[in-house]
Amino acid sequence: MCDHLGRGKFAACLAAVLILICWRTLPCDAKGFPPTRDNQPNMVKTMRTFSIVARDPNTGELGIAVASRFFAVGSVVPWAKADVGAVATQSFANTTFGWRGLELLEKGLTAEETLEILVRGDDDPERRQFGIVAADGKSATYTGKDCLAWAGGRNGPNYAIQGNILAGQAVVDAMEDVFLQTEGTLAERLYAALLAGEEKGGDARGKQSAAMLVVKKAAGYGGYTDRAIDIRVDDHPEPFQELGRLLNFAQMNYAWNEAWTLFTQKKYAEALPPMERTARLAPENAEVYYDLAVIRLAAGKDSLA
Repeated sequence: MCDHLGRGKFAACLAAVLILICWRTLPCDAKGFPPTRDNQPNMVKTMRTFSIVARDPNTGELGIAVASRFFAVGSVVPWAKADVGAVATQSFANTTFGWRGLELLEKGLTAEETLEILVRGDDDPERRQFGIVAADGKSATYTGKDCLAWAGGRNGPNYAIQGNILAGQAVVDAMEDVFLQTEGTLAERLYAALLAGEEKGGDARGKQSAAMLVVKKAAGYGGYTDRAIDIRVDDHPEPFQELGRLLNFAQMNYAWNEAWTLFTQKKYAEALPPMERTARLAPENAEVYYDLAVIRLAAGKDSLA
């Protein structure tokens, strides 16, 4: 169809024909467009993700850690409210599952009852995936049959783990094992579980973003909110490393804020332990040591101050 043209026009025509042939031979989605760079249609809409939702029965903290080959996964998946529960909503995520799930839990429904209501009222439940942990530690996880493989979850007292488009079942198995075996704060255990999942292959498409949310009553800045730790890595070549770096700061800030809030409430003896922990987490921060001296003095520890 190009042989009647001159050399320059022939080359341009041939290129156009080759492009057309390639386009026509590519598998297309329902709208006639080729698949995304993932080689899977409509992938831009799905949260190819693995997450853990959990509770610390000793502190009452509730939290979520999540990672994905998806921009700003922390803006979609994690939802939590102190003394109520936590929800991770992913796959072809229905974000209303977050706030609606918390509302149902706050009304006294169990994690399983909340899951059943959310699934029953959804317009596309077989493409949803989510996990729930209530304030009493009861949990539930759900994976619709149309979530992209590998997809599935694990749950038990105080935790729910789930993922889709994973390297395999070993991802969630490793997350479960490490979370149950790790000691430390809830945030440290969540992070350890996330790393364990990544070490087993994590998201089959790669890595891009990660986030962690931990809530506890009056644990936010000045005691006005419940957000003890709220960190996000929206787009990074090494999101797990960056999340770990931020977590070091976040844990220090969490303890510092707890101490100073108690100090402003004139609860000096109660303020001292979290301030001592802050100093251990930030041994080279002069401002931390200044506040430690102030709180020690207020708590009657004059010589230590």
